[in-house]
Amino acid sequence: MKTQNADTLDWYEPEFRSEITGKAAEIIARYPEGKSRSALLPMLHLTQAYEGYVSASGIAFCAETLGLTKAEVAAVATFYTMYKRRPTGEYLVSVCTNTMCGVLGGDEIYAALKEQLGVGHDETTPDGKITLEHAECLAACDYAPVVTVNYEYFDQQDTESGLKLAQDLIDGKRPQPTRGAPLCSFKEMSMQIAGFLDPRPEARAADAVGEPTLAGLHQKKGKRPVTSSKAEPPMVLTEPALDKKPAGDTKMPGKGEK
Repeated sequence: MKTQNADTLDWYEPEFRSEITGKAAEIIARYPEGKSRSALLPMLHLTQAYEGYVSASGIAFCAETLGLTKAEVAAVATFYTMYKRRPTGEYLVSVCTNTMCGVLGGDEIYAALKEQLGVGHDETTPDGKITLEHAECLAACDYAPVVTVNYEYFDQQDTESGLKLAQDLIDGKRPQPTRGAPLCSFKEMSMQIAGFLDPRPEARAADAVGEPTLAGLHQKKGKRPVTSSKAEPPMVLTEPALDKKPAGDTKMPGKGEK
């Protein structure tokens, strides 16, 4: 894959055009004939893999290739948060600040990283190394609080470990995620999300599923039966109070009842 800078990428340079058009054809071939517009999502990731974000040129390429309008493509690109509309750093650092992670320290981790990096949400450090964002959910409540780097998990973080993680990235290191594949760049990850295999053997052998994630499955299969130290009291069901109005039907001051 070419490593051109987004500022110098020429979408009509023959060699590059041939390369991205070939990959786009591979994506479209995954879908039934006449359903090429279904390829839009991976196509957007493909353009992001080359530029580090979804540019106006990338939108135009998707529209032209799939027979869509630029407005239709832009509507999708602005709807999903994984499509970045501004150049993204080499590492996208996402801090979960949703309920579980937030109350367990995610908010503090995010605040500390903002101060350390000198950037806010969806902003990139001057050296182009790190783009910071707070995320509403990273689908890993069983490992809260969670930070991801290019969507690879760093579980059960705290302020100290979060700051060290960011500093390692600044220093040119690639820390090993708690689970899953070794780190790669944001552009490389976008290429994988577009549906192209990670060429690194160690990445293909990685397993992102951890023990807490499988706990419910093990219980269901009887490997770890749920035990209780005391019997739960029986649930007492009462008749609904039919003479009461539902919440929100209270009489408003100055208004009569109908």
